[in-house]
Amino acid sequence: MLRTLWNSKSAMMANQEKLDSISNNISNVGTDGYKKVDVRFKDLMYETLNRQGYPITDNGERKIDPYNGGGSKTTNGLRVFTQGNIRESGLNTDLAIDGDGFFKFTRPDGQTVYKRAGSFNIDASRETLVDDMGSYLHIEYEEGINPNKVGLENSKLNIDKDGVIYKKEANARVRIGRIPIYNTVGDEALVSVGENYFVPVEGARLVEAKDYDLRQGFVEMSNVEMSEEFTQLILTQRAFELNSRSLKTADEMWGLINNLRGR
Repeated sequence: MLRTLWNSKSAMMANQEKLDSISNNISNVGTDGYKKVDVRFKDLMYETLNRQGYPITDNGERKIDPYNGGGSKTTNGLRVFTQGNIRESGLNTDLAIDGDGFFKFTRPDGQTVYKRAGSFNIDASRETLVDDMGSYLHIEYEEGINPNKVGLENSKLNIDKDGVIYKKEANARVRIGRIPIYNTVGDEALVSVGENYFVPVEGARLVEAKDYDLRQGFVEMSNVEMSEEFTQLILTQRAFELNSRSLKTADEMWGLINNLRGR
């Protein structure tokens, strides 16, 4: 009975964490570049009852290979970095990564971060691109270009598929620099720090990505699929309710036992 109570309680806690993850995914379905979190379940400690002295045989013949479980728990949330759909914004300062990789930023506090969302603006000094949080996009400027005297203008900004930045001047295009795109070595090398930003875990290595195209005038949408999230939501709610009923039934049985003993 105690084992049943513990299993139901641990399963409810795991399902609650799964529900929280699904809710967060759904709330970010409209966040550009958001990558969903997938929470899965794993078993707690299991022990076999296949030992001498356990009443698990009938006339010397083994009927089952029994195990005694300790319930379940959730795994750490796995960030799913599959690409989201790309939509056209019509803004020259918007960029979408079609393929693998991340933009590199420097936050106002000096921290280096990475993210997929590419909705930018030209900063007040007209020297570089910033995101909606005021973080500066990392740009490798051409030799001879003064980063403090670029003079970017929305209507004269052109960025090709390789991330090379050009500024229109008269009838010519002046090459300003290039936007490098970075990728991680390993599937779990980045950890979220909020606001759609990621930082590498200790010991992780980032290299320049190769398999991508930058698309000017487009932004990448969230990779959350509403139909999939609602399906998981219904299944998880049903599992939570089932374990809740099991817990209630076990509690009623304990109450019945206590009443019998009291008599």
